[in-house]
Amino acid sequence: MKFYDYILSLFVAVQGSHRDSSKQSKDLSALSATSSNLNNNPNSVVANSGSIKNVATTAAGTTASDSDVNRSGPYFDVAASKNVTALLGKTAYLNCRVKNLGNKTMLLQVSWVRHRDIHLLTVGRYTYTSDQRFKSIHHPHSEDWMLQIKYPQHRDSGIYECQISTTPHMSHFIHLNVVEPSTEIIGAPDLYIESGSTINLTCVVHNSPEPPAFIFWNHNNAIISYDSPRGGVSVITEKGETSTSFLLIQNARPSDSGQYQCNPSNAKSRSVTVHVLNGEFPAAMQRGAPCHQIASQHHYLFICISVLLSTLYFLNIFT
Repeated sequence: MKFYDYILSLFVAVQGSHRDSSKQSKDLSALSATSSNLNNNPNSVVANSGSIKNVATTAAGTTASDSDVNRSGPYFDVAASKNVTALLGKTAYLNCRVKNLGNKTMLLQVSWVRHRDIHLLTVGRYTYTSDQRFKSIHHPHSEDWMLQIKYPQHRDSGIYECQISTTPHMSHFIHLNVVEPSTEIIGAPDLYIESGSTINLTCVVHNSPEPPAFIFWNHNNAIISYDSPRGGVSVITEKGETSTSFLLIQNARPSDSGQYQCNPSNAKSRSVTVHVLNGEFPAAMQRGAPCHQIASQHHYLFICISVLLSTLYFLNIFT
């Protein structure tokens, strides 16, 4: 018998002594059957009749079936028990809301099981794993049974099972996705700008469920001051699941050349080298055309010139 089977049987024996031993045996058998069935079909839930039924995944990514809900007894509120996307290293909370449990907590327990290795994490308000990053959170008279995961890593991603120790067990599955925000500067690593034009640097932060608290820019390792005597420097930031920061520098001059670094609060920094030129390689300068933006290397410049000459040649033939 697996460890979590033993723990659940112990709780049933101590807190529900009036339940006969045959019913306890059925509880443990149902738990094993649930885990075994989930290995073969993760989109499944134990019905009150004791049979295993396939169910469709909802828009929130959880599993539910109207036939599986006995409104006279406990059931899951799937709208409040949704999939979670968490930032790498930032505490994650998985919530399981159980309705109609009432004062039955002396007889029934709500548990969390990590499906990857069928590891029992919590039973009721108690934590049963040696990994101290996991913790059970439940407040008296609350319907929410939360699993707290501190410093989540990529390996923590996967399915977590919330169980109610009914006969048979009722299960609800929540998927945790641990993501790491990434930073990109459009046009990096080099941008060529024509003297007197406007420098437009665009920094994009991807995979960020929570927008960065701030995004600041450096120029040659010094924080850019938007109130400097130079003037003409501004930043526009749009925050969301994908956040974007635009650094605008008007009337570019050679002294504006150098390394620019974008620094989001929740992701790694990225840099781009800006070259402000006086007439050299005008086709490689930032003017908005796709060809100009990618022509930071000489072979791209050669391709652009070749395409231009070919176009002029054919135009000359057919005119």
